[in-house]
Amino acid sequence: MQGKLLGACSCDWGCPCNFDALPSQVFCEGVYLREIIKGRYGDVSLDGVRFIWAAHAPGAVHEGNLVSLTIVDDRATPEQQEAILTLQAGNGVGSPFDVFASVTSRWLDPIIAPIDISWDGIRSTAKVGGGSIYDIQISRIANPVTGDEEELYLDKPTGFTSLRSELGMSKAMKLSVDGLSFDHGGKYAEYAEFSHAGP
Repeated sequence: MQGKLLGACSCDWGCPCNFDALPSQVFCEGVYLREIIKGRYGDVSLDGVRFIWAAHAPGAVHEGNLVSLTIVDDRATPEQQEAILTLQAGNGVGSPFDVFASVTSRWLDPIIAPIDISWDGIRSTAKVGGGSIYDIQISRIANPVTGDEEELYLDKPTGFTSLRSELGMSKAMKLSVDGLSFDHGGKYAEYAEFSHAGP
């Protein structure tokens, strides 16, 4: 599958995970929102499907014990919804799904809700459930002296979520569901294009 993603978390700009370092705080809370432009799982086309993985990690993500959540756009067909939930569960389907599933100790019940996105690269915005479930607005980081936007990229050939990201900040980033709620506006955010394949 190929598509676009927005990522944001509770860490400082740049995100220590990108550099194999510990989180800025003791814990990490973050969200990846993806839209598949072209892709499939088995015989099920996933073209146009939007979905989210959100999680709380009590320490570094790679140390495990995460509480994770999947949200699938309500415009996805039942077959597409089932395919996304199967992928998110891991079990040998390939990266990044296997990676995130392997560090998850508890999955919350999945949510099916409208995911509305206005794609504009590092200036993208999205709302889930009209913003009552999730609200994300990202931007470039402003230079503290001049106020000009800083254009920042991370190239990571070994990256498993994407190989190149534009790094920025969240102007707003709030998730509110039973069992997983946080508000981390003003922290790390990224925009990237992804390409994932099965094992």
